Amino acid sequence: MRGPHPKDVRRAFRKAAARYASADFLHAEIRTRLLERLEPVLLDPVTVLDLGAGPPQATGDLARRYPQARLLAIDAVPEMLGAGAERWLPVCADAARLPLPAACADLAVANMLLHWCEDPQAVLSEARRVLGYPGLFGFSTLGPDSLRELRSAWAKVDSFGHVHDFADMHNIGDALIRAGFAEPVLDTERITITYRDIDRLATDLRAVGAGNVAERRARGLTTPARWAAMTRAYEGSRNAEGLFPVTIEVIYALAWTGETPVSFRDEAGGIVIPLGSLRRRG
Repeated sequence: MRGPHPKDVRRAFRKAAARYASADFLHAEIRTRLLERLEPVLLDPVTVLDLGAGPPQATGDLARRYPQARLLAIDAVPEMLGAGAERWLPVCADAARLPLPAACADLAVANMLLHWCEDPQAVLSEARRVLGYPGLFGFSTLGPDSLRELRSAWAKVDSFGHVHDFADMHNIGDALIRAGFAEPVLDTERITITYRDIDRLATDLRAVGAGNVAERRARGLTTPARWAAMTRAYEGSRNAEGLFPVTIEVIYALAWTGETPVSFRDEAGGIVIPLGSLRRRG
């Protein structure tokens, strides 16, 4: 798994920082769904890390979920962090090289970060390093079906990379094991957004820093003729209502440190411990 160059990513998010929060409808929705996956976990963290935190509004959701915890909001782009709040500390740092001691945190969360990282494996290993035992890492990232309609339309125009290559769920699970996490639980879902015109899609992507920073991208500006050709190619994807669909595949992951994962609370309020961890104790 290799991602875009960090300089390109930081440049894109610096440009988007001022308007990011107001345009963040998709990331905000995925963050809500990620936090819902943490709800059943019986964990009372003292220190929580928000990796790739983004603006304070995003970290605020995590702070409300764990009101007693000390929270560090970590992002490589200082313009994205804002001033923070009294209960959390903004830290400008690369998620692959955290300025933190080993085993200093109980929970790390990374919403929509991994696919922006040049070396996702290093990020996973670093998360494992800074988490104590028991510790939990929960994150969301984009899967390979994301923006498939846009990818297909551009493929009919030229051979450049216009959409990033995203890792699939199985590769991410293997990477978590290599990083030293135990019993990762992953699931995936597809979200479809519809647009009346492609220009609005491009505007929304730029507003959240999601411009094209793919390694195989064309280095010059996209000409009006090539953009028009892509739009014509996208026409074949219109749905019955005449709208352009945009598929977003989201991968969610929870992974634990050590051999015995944190317990869950089931729908009836009981405590559930996976049988696999009990068998290993025998």
